[in-house]
Amino acid sequence: MKVTNEKIENSQAFLTVEMESAEVETYLQKSYERLVKRANIPGFRKGKAPRTVLERHLGRESLLNDALDLLLPEAYEKALKEQSIEAIAQPQIEITRTDPVVFKAVVPLKPQVKLGEYQKIKVEEKTIEVTEKDVDAVIERLRHQHATWEPVERPIEFGDLLALDVWSNIENKPYLNQKSAQYQVLQDSAFPAPGFAGQLVGMKKDDEKEFKLSFPADYPNKELVGKEASFRVRINEIKQENLPEVNDDFAKTVNAELQTVDALRERVLSDLKLRAEEDTRADFEERVIDAAVEVAELEFPPVLVEMEIDRIINRQMERWQRAGGGLEDYLKSLNKTEKELREELRPFAEKRVRRVLVLDRVSEEEKIEVSDSEIEAEVGNMVKHAAENSKEELRKLLNSPQAHESIKETLITRKTIERLTTIARGSDEAKKSRKKEEGK
Repeated sequence: MKVTNEKIENSQAFLTVEMESAEVETYLQKSYERLVKRANIPGFRKGKAPRTVLERHLGRESLLNDALDLLLPEAYEKALKEQSIEAIAQPQIEITRTDPVVFKAVVPLKPQVKLGEYQKIKVEEKTIEVTEKDVDAVIERLRHQHATWEPVERPIEFGDLLALDVWSNIENKPYLNQKSAQYQVLQDSAFPAPGFAGQLVGMKKDDEKEFKLSFPADYPNKELVGKEASFRVRINEIKQENLPEVNDDFAKTVNAELQTVDALRERVLSDLKLRAEEDTRADFEERVIDAAVEVAELEFPPVLVEMEIDRIINRQMERWQRAGGGLEDYLKSLNKTEKELREELRPFAEKRVRRVLVLDRVSEEEKIEVSDSEIEAEVGNMVKHAAENSKEELRKLLNSPQAHESIKETLITRKTIERLTTIARGSDEAKKSRKKEEGK
C-alpha cells in the first residue's frame, strides 16, 4: 500500500492511497468466501461454486464492491497510522481507480486556535431602562388576556372575533375550507392571505361575499407567491372585545396575592427589571464572546459545521419525532428542502463552532477547572427545581458518569464566560479572579 499526503489545508489532510494487487486479491478472496455461502447458483450446492463461476453469476463488479466495503476502512486506518495522523471525525472517501485500487481521503484534523490578546478585550456594558410606558404596555396586554367577548349586531370592525364559514381555492385546488371557523380580524394579519381581514370589515351577520386575493413576492410560503386565491365567506357571528377596567378587582383577577393596582404595577415593574437585568447580562456575555472570537485566529475542518447543523436540526425535530413524524414532515412544515434548511442554518452553525472552539481554548489557557463538589451542587440545584414526583428519577439520571461529564463541561463553559466578562470589565478584576481560581 502506497500512501501520499498531498497537503494539509483547513485542518484537513488530503491523502491518496494506492493498493497493491496482492492486497486487493486478499479482500476479493474474503468476499468470495462470504458471498458464495449465500449465493444460489444452478448446479452447485451453497458454498461449493468456484470463484470464477461466482464472478460470472454475480459479476466481477459486485464482488469488487463487496471487497471494497471490507478493504477501505482497514486501509484507511493503516494509512492514518503510517502518516501519524489523528482524525477527529469520519473522512470523505472517493475511489478514483479500481485497477489498481486507488482512493482519496479527506481527513478532518484537530482545529487550530490562536487566541490572540483576549486578555485585553474591553466591552462596554449596556443597560436596559424600564419605564412607566413599559409597565403600561404589560398592563394593556393583561387587559386583553382577561377580556370577555360579547356578540354584537353591527358591521365588522378590526379587532372583532368572528365565527364564519369560508370556502377557497387556488388554481382550482382546495385551499382553506372550514365551517364555523374562529377568526380575529387583525389589520396586519397575512392569514389566510394578505388583505383577507380587510375584506371582512363592514360585513354584517349572515352576509356572504366573494373576493380574490394575490400572494405577494415576500409571502413566507414560497409555493403560493404570485398565485391568486378565490374566497367565499359567510358571517355567522360577530363578537367585540370588552376590556376590563384597571382597578383593584382587576389586580386581584390577575394575581390573587395582589390586592391593589399599585401592587400590580409594582410586581410588573419588578418582573420587567429582572428580565431587563437578565437580558443585559446575556447581551454583555454575547458581545464579550464575540470580542474574544474576533481577536482569535481559527482553522477548523468544515465537517464541524456540518455536525453542528445536524445537531441543530435534530434538536428542532424532537417534537416532530415525539408525534411520530420524521424529517420529511418537519421540512414540509417549514416549506423548505433539506438543502435549503442546511444552507439557512450554516452561518449560525459556523458562528457556534467558532465560539465553542475559542471558549474551549480559553478554558485551557486560564486553567479553569470544576470540582466534584461543584458538580454535586449543580445536580442538587437541578433536582431542587424539578417536579416533586420526578426528583428521585432525575437524581439517578444526573448521577451517571455521562451526566456528570456533561454537567462538568457546562460548568467549565459557564466559568470561562464569567472569566471573559471579568476581563472585559477591567484587567485588575480579571487578575484577582484568576489568582482566586488558581488558589483553589
